[in-house]
Formats: sequence, structure tokens, C-alpha cells
Amino acid sequence: MRKLKIKKIRIALLGLSAFLLWSFTAPQNDKYFEILKNLDIFATMYKEVNANYVDDINPNIIMEVGIDAMLSTLDPYTVYYPEDQIEDVRTENTGQYGGIGAVVGEKYDKRVMIVMPNEGFAAEKAGLKRGDEIISINGIDVRQDYDKASLYLRGQASSKLTLKVERPGEGELDIEVELETIDLPNVPYYGMVNENVGLIKLTGFTENASKEVKSALRKLKKDGAEKVILDLRGNGGGLLNEAVNISNIFIEKGQLVVTTKGKLKEMNATYKTLNTGTDLDIPLAVLINSSSASASEIVAGTMQDYDRGVIIGRKSFGKGLVQRTMPLSYNSQMKVTIAKYYTPSGRCIQAIDYSNRNEDGSVGKIADSLQTAFQTNNGRVVFDGGGVDPDYTINTKKLSPITVSLLKADLFFRFGNEYTGEMPSGEVASEVSISDEVLNQFKSWLADQELDYTSDIQEEVAKLREVAVALGELDKIQSQVESLESAVANNLDVDLENSKEEIRHFIKEEFVARALLERGIIEASFEVDEDVKKAIEVLSNPEEYTQVLGGN
Repeated sequence: MRKLKIKKIRIALLGLSAFLLWSFTAPQNDKYFEILKNLDIFATMYKEVNANYVDDINPNIIMEVGIDAMLSTLDPYTVYYPEDQIEDVRTENTGQYGGIGAVVGEKYDKRVMIVMPNEGFAAEKAGLKRGDEIISINGIDVRQDYDKASLYLRGQASSKLTLKVERPGEGELDIEVELETIDLPNVPYYGMVNENVGLIKLTGFTENASKEVKSALRKLKKDGAEKVILDLRGNGGGLLNEAVNISNIFIEKGQLVVTTKGKLKEMNATYKTLNTGTDLDIPLAVLINSSSASASEIVAGTMQDYDRGVIIGRKSFGKGLVQRTMPLSYNSQMKVTIAKYYTPSGRCIQAIDYSNRNEDGSVGKIADSLQTAFQTNNGRVVFDGGGVDPDYTINTKKLSPITVSLLKADLFFRFGNEYTGEMPSGEVASEVSISDEVLNQFKSWLADQELDYTSDIQEEVAKLREVAVALGELDKIQSQVESLESAVANNLDVDLENSKEEIRHFIKEEFVARALLERGIIEASFEVDEDVKKAIEVLSNPEEYTQVLGGN
């Protein structure tokens, strides 16, 4: 009995000691206890739902939905990747994948088609062309099944595929293509836009991006470039060190490019340029838009903070967060936000509100009271909290309703496929022109196509009718509404005539895409690209260029 009492006392003392120890570390332990408790609750609930729910449940899907919902409460960039998506993550991070080297898409009538063979890769070498419809792959029917086609078009490098394609004017063809490791270039285009201004289009920040930019700059200078445009529009970012190295091309060694600050001390770091700059003096214009994000914003922000180049276009996306990929169990991964980054002036360009964005993805309006002012090297005022603001804001021209509808319906692409005449040709896009005869052929061809388009004012009149009906007041304004509807009704011939220059341009883009691939589309865009035109104008005016960067 005595031994039993002693044992009870010891247990009580141990319990008291544990309680006292917990009391002193309660703030820290509370959090871990809550984590363990909620994990237990979640596991129990997950088990019971799978065991008792009335219908069969796919445990993988319900788990992924739960994880995605949990992470969505944090930020848009902290995401989970199950094992079957790891290959996509690798492609995103490296730009490499095993494939045929072509953009394949679902086009009109759900046809699976070659949209753009990548220059120099397997698809182009094998003779695949824009507009080829893929019928089967190794004898497996993939007609009008984009998902199945995508699955079979990727695989182990060096293996071969036999594609049966339908080519307009030639019928069915069997084409053998060898899969290869596709290392997507970060610089798909560089070239001269006039006699002394070169342009470098940078679409990614995967490994070797800085080497590609440096090589392009040197080649442009050999071709006579005395000024350069760095096009970051549509570039969603990538590797931080590549952003530092690309900035280093234009600024001297030892300059601060970006600072990262996170919850953990090891996430705090400063990144400075390590090499001698390639060209510290060449006049520079950087193009950005609402899709320029992350590493693109580091480069643009650095050029702006050091007054190294003028920024032209529209406010950038506003992603000032740094992610790291973490391995999880069962070969899954998570990309988690570990820090915020700050440009050399000290500003964080992360959008204050993740959800407050316009339809085009641009940052919504931010109250002045929520922004902090910073200064560039020359004393120009710049702000944080919502992307990089350009020095020259260029408002994009809105396309006419009929042009938008023609694009949405893939009718320029389809016209290119069905065109039976001789396509205008040239070594570069500037040598290609679309005659009135071709334009009239397009109009005649369009008469046999289905086309439905609605202008903004037609939508407003339709809303007026709906409101009047809902309020029971249509009878009072019936004649006026009908008069408005008549006044704004579509007239295809008139609308085509009013938009003929827009239409002419997109026919040209379609034709040059077939002859010159992506390079042709990019070159053709220069004729209507207001950002590029403004960059050329500013770079060609040394006094204005210096004045803007000087803060005067």
C-alpha cells in the first residue's frame, strides 16, 4: 500500500512538473498544440467522410480541394503540387520538357491543331506547319480531343511519334517526329526596329536568361544598335538570381539590386551585382504591362531606381513576394512564400490587396494614404504597394467589336488555313503587305462564316430593355428602346470598312506567322505597337531622355 502511495505521489509530482514547464512555455506550445489538435480533427473528419459519405469519394481529389482551399487564404502564390503535376513544375522552373517543340491548341470546331512550330525544334524540322490538324498519334485517334493529344505529345526524349495530320490543300499526311528535350529560350526574339534602335524580347527568367540577353545585346550592337528596348511585357518572372544578373548587364558591379525579408532570419538577404556591367551607357527603354511580374518587376524597378532607363507601358502586376519549392511526402511539393522583396530604393511593389484587380489583371486603384514615397538616385519620387509605375503610361487602343469577335472565333486563323491564293512573302515582316484585293477576299470569305458580335453600346441598350422589363415599365419606353436598338444595330459591311486597317493587320500577322513563325508575329506587331513607337521616340530624343531620368 505504501509503495502504491509513493507511486501516486511521484506521478502527481511529474504531472505538476509538466504543468509548470508547460506554463512557462505556453505561448509557444499553444501554437503547436493547436496545430496537432487541428491535424487530428482533420484526419478524423477525412477518415469519417470517406467511410460514411453516401456516394463514393475520390480521396485524392477531396484532399487536394481541401489543401487548395486552405492555401488560398494566404496568397495566390503559395500552392500545392501533387505528384502528377511535378513535371509541369519542372517545366515552369527550367523551361525544359520532352516534346515536339510546337504550340498545340484547340482551335475552331474543337480541332487539335499545330498553332506554332518553335523555330529550330523537332516539329519544324519534321515539316509540321501552322494549321495542321492532328488526327492521330502512333495510330491513336486524338481528333477533337486536346487533352489526349497533349498527353501523347510529351514523353521521353529520343523516342519517335508518327503523327497523321490533315493539311489544307494536301489532305492527310503521315509525319514522323522525334521527341526531344525542349529548352525554351528566354529571348525568343531580338532585332533592329529602326536603323539604330534594337529590341530584346525577354519572356522568361529560367537558367541562362542573363546570358541570352547579354548575347542578344552584343549582336544588336554589332548590327548598329546605339539604343536598346528591353521588352518585359507578359513576362511573369522566374529565377531571382537571373533578375540580378540581367540588371547587372546595365549597371556596374557591387550595386544593390534586391533585398529579401522574411519571418525567418535565414530568409533575409541582399543581392548585389557581381560582375562588370556589359554596357553602362547605352540608352535604355524597358517595356512593362500588367502581366510583367516578379523578376520582371525587379529588373524594371532596379532600372528605375538607378535612373538607368525609362520605363514605358502600363503599371506592372505587383508581385513582390519570393517563393521557395519545398519537397513533401509521396513526391508531392509545395511552393510557399518565404519573403517579400524590396527594390534598391527600399520599396516593396507587392500589391496591397491580392484580390483588388482589374479585368486585365492590373492592380486596382490604391489610396494615396496607403502608399509610401521613395526616391530614385536622382531624386525622382516612386511609390510602393502596387507594381512599378511607368515613366510614360501608354493607354492601349481598344479594338473594335467586330475585330474582337473575329479573333475570338479564330476566323483569321481559319482564313489562313483556307486561303487558296499565293500568300504575300518576305524575309522580314516589314516586307509583307496585305493588298485591298486580299482584304476583299477576306470579306467575301467571311460572308459564309458564322459571326456574332456585340458592341459596348449594344450591351448597354440590352441592359436598358432588361431593366425596363423587370420593372414592368417597358410599355412606356418601348418605341424609344426599339429606336435605340435600330440605331446601334450591326451593319457588317459598314463595320468591316470602318475596321479595315485593324483587320488588314491581323491578316498580315496570320500570313507572316505561317512563313516566319513567332519572329514574324513579333516583327509585324511593331507597326501597331504604341509602346515600341513611344520607346523609339524617347530614345531618339536625347534631351527628353536625359530630362526624364534627371527628374526635371
